[in-house]
Amino acid sequence: MKYLKVGAAVLNQTPLDWIGNQRRIEAAIKAAKAQKISVLCLPELCISGYGCEDMFLAPATLVQSQRTLFELAPQTEGIIVAVGLPLSYQNRVYNTVCLLVNGQICGFVAKRFLAGDGIHYEPRWFQAWPEDSHVEIELKGQRYPIGDIYFNCGGVRIGFEICEEAWVANRPGIKLAQRGVDIILNPSASHFAFDKHAVRKRFVLEGSRAFSVSYIYTNLLGNESGRAIYDGDALCASRGQLLACNQRFSFADYQLISAFVDVDLTRIAQARTGENVPNLDTRVYIPFDYPPLLPSANKNTQVSWERSPHLKEEEFARAVALGLFDYMRKSRSHGFILSLSGGADSAAIACLVRLMVELGVNELGINGFCQKVEYLTLPRTQVADMMSHLLTCVYQATENSGDVTRNAAEGLAKSLDATYLELDIDSLAKGYIQLIANALQRELHWESDDLALQNIQARTRAPSVWLLANVKNALLLATSNRSEAALGYATMDGDTCGGLSPLSGIDKHYLRHWLRWLEQQGPSPLDPIPSLHLINAQQPTAELRPVHMKQTDEEDLMPYEIVNIIEKAAIRDRQTPQEIFYLLRSLYADTKDTQLLTWVTRFFRLWSRNQWKRERYAPSFHLDDENLDPKTWCRFPILSGGFERELAELTALVTQ
Repeated sequence: MKYLKVGAAVLNQTPLDWIGNQRRIEAAIKAAKAQKISVLCLPELCISGYGCEDMFLAPATLVQSQRTLFELAPQTEGIIVAVGLPLSYQNRVYNTVCLLVNGQICGFVAKRFLAGDGIHYEPRWFQAWPEDSHVEIELKGQRYPIGDIYFNCGGVRIGFEICEEAWVANRPGIKLAQRGVDIILNPSASHFAFDKHAVRKRFVLEGSRAFSVSYIYTNLLGNESGRAIYDGDALCASRGQLLACNQRFSFADYQLISAFVDVDLTRIAQARTGENVPNLDTRVYIPFDYPPLLPSANKNTQVSWERSPHLKEEEFARAVALGLFDYMRKSRSHGFILSLSGGADSAAIACLVRLMVELGVNELGINGFCQKVEYLTLPRTQVADMMSHLLTCVYQATENSGDVTRNAAEGLAKSLDATYLELDIDSLAKGYIQLIANALQRELHWESDDLALQNIQARTRAPSVWLLANVKNALLLATSNRSEAALGYATMDGDTCGGLSPLSGIDKHYLRHWLRWLEQQGPSPLDPIPSLHLINAQQPTAELRPVHMKQTDEEDLMPYEIVNIIEKAAIRDRQTPQEIFYLLRSLYADTKDTQLLTWVTRFFRLWSRNQWKRERYAPSFHLDDENLDPKTWCRFPILSGGFERELAELTALVTQ
């Protein structure tokens, strides 16, 4: 039997951070060598960072990437390492993986299938490499193979599927199996979305089984460039069996997993089931001596929360907590400022900051957590002391604010150990109202000026929290969610103000469910947050109209459950108003057709009128594949016909 020890390292990289990215790559290689790993796979484009966007077309990015590659090569003495970088060939840029062996550059595999959906725009920057094509590229006076190739390293054949290539029907692994490859490496930059880990696990296991190979998958980790969060998935499998995986959403700079694989066993399986195509030989021969091994048992390190019946709740908590931490430290912000209204959205954000600190300290320890934000002077005592430095909550009252929300905000902030401030902005709001009344020479009234009188209160809250954020050099967090973004139910320069909008990728219906879960259970192994009871007991309200008007969000709009259903059908599934009407009728048979018509009409009209608001939202986190972010996901014209013909036809159908 021929045993090898293989490994996968996930890395928390930052676009264009040449020094930091190289340091983390070197640390992972050093750790792999200490564990006597022979073959190590690092993530896609980990030298430059995956999120460089149009800077991939900048010559300096390509020059710095090559410079880093040549500086990394000597670190690979005695090990085989796959590392990703952008590379220019004949004035075209390619997404490549370089195989480093024994301190030498041995060749480059160029990505054939580029990701061009969702948040991915690879075809904007990269060319797809043609199948079965390989040439030579000259770097620093030396010539290296590049293209659709695989490697024979000391008698072990190694091939690649680069991220997207494993997700397509005609995946390269099919031909690699025909060529008798022993190991497939998959360096990826696959953004987090709910349930995506299960999909990756399936194609890794199925690839290893169908191709009779050992399959090594690795991903990026953390909030790399602002919007996408990477869960740091790493998987090692062989012949359909999972040999090793890691704990996702780590706060560390890198994580390393390893497994022992038996090359002879995969070859026996290929001999029994595989198809050989001997005339497609595009291999590169490289000498390499593998150390003799007596393998120990492989360990699957998957943690208990991965098997939880509340996996989505756990993933949401950990993804946003890690996203907040990386955004804070990479922007060098001195914590967060939050306008805490006593409602669900701002309460969720406050809790997520608390989870950020607790999860980070649980993994890294207080000293390790503080070292990751070395530019801050944090008390290295306990989580409560750190929270008072990292989160400041501000309740800003007008005459329309009530004791229920005030008590809920104060109780939650204090239970989270955040700094809590109260500001009375009523006189400021009334001052603006009177200023305009004097200019127009008439009083403003709720009967005639409802929207204006609501919005001025929300906008009056913005200058004070911005001032506080500037004074504290902290990051102001906006509080709008995805359901509000869909309908424009948010005040621009009011509750939308901030440098980051953590909840714009999650709908209000799910968010309320998550808060109830957090109140009663919470993520493992942390405690629940009982003080959320005062938040969860309320009906969501903007609290901008006088108390006697009994304002609630769902009275203004429609039930949030309905918003969620219509949004998915209209935006994700591209259904027409009539199709959505029939969908709602099938789901809500007891509801009058006229009510369903009202909801459908309201959604499409508000959606069409408020694209300009979505264009101005602060950056948000991508949490699923139904995002509304117009900059990276859902494009819609700012000015449009507003579905008027479709809605008129639906109205005629329902009311005839």
